[in-house]
Amino acid sequence: MNTRKYRNPVGVSKYTGLALISPFIIGAVLFIVYPFICSFIVGLTDSSCFVGFENFREMFSSKDFGQAAGVTLKYALILVPLKLIVSLLVALLLNMELKHIGIFRTAFYIPSILGANLAVIIMWQYLFTADGLVNQLLEAVGLSPVSWYGEPNAAIFIIVLLRLWEFGSTMVIFLAALRDIPRELYDAAKVDGCGGVRAFFAVTLPQIKNVIFVNLILQTIAAMQEFNAPYMLTGGGPLGKTRTIGMLIYEEMFTYGSEGMANAVSWVLFVIIAAVVALMYKLTGKARRDA
Repeated sequence: MNTRKYRNPVGVSKYTGLALISPFIIGAVLFIVYPFICSFIVGLTDSSCFVGFENFREMFSSKDFGQAAGVTLKYALILVPLKLIVSLLVALLLNMELKHIGIFRTAFYIPSILGANLAVIIMWQYLFTADGLVNQLLEAVGLSPVSWYGEPNAAIFIIVLLRLWEFGSTMVIFLAALRDIPRELYDAAKVDGCGGVRAFFAVTLPQIKNVIFVNLILQTIAAMQEFNAPYMLTGGGPLGKTRTIGMLIYEEMFTYGSEGMANAVSWVLFVIIAAVVALMYKLTGKARRDA
């Protein structure tokens, strides 16, 4: 019996696979591994002098870092669940077979394309100023105006609302998952007497639970790294109540010129994100395996 041999343009060798992925390996070493190592080494220095873990000890005893970590976690805990819920609800609406539905899908995705650019930030700042449109609407319905930039909770709300407005990428992932659910499952649920709400919990959620987890991880990582929105909207105010760890890293590096401290804070942020993601994997392990 003749055995057919696989042939390819680069030849047959035990090193063929390694040669094919060598560009990725080289790129990963140069642009991921090497910067990671350099960042950690710089985090052990102060003005080019080796100080060991002194930057880390100073950071953990600093009130600024504790406050920034608390703001970051609070921001993520508020934003991520809201963004997942809103994205899923909009995806459910856009999954309907309606005339010209493609136009609506495009319209809902536009905010994510715009992002937190300068024009959007200027618009957002005007909306929430003392005499801005939001306060004018509140006064029109008999409510007192809010000092959006003077109250910590109100300032956090502005930032969360801006990022919540940019739900397009999460929505698209949910929409793709919803369209992959076999129609036969809904038909069977309807035969069993399931209404729309019951079918959502009995069919839709179990079918997309892994996609929900993926979006949860992606949005949590993005929220923990937040910098642009609070930096441009509130500047970390009032009194640092909206200053995230990302802003703290920026200030240490470019305001105070402390490269060592900035890299030390970056590494702690990396560890915090890794720990949060690992905890999510642990807590959702059984649910994901049953999918």
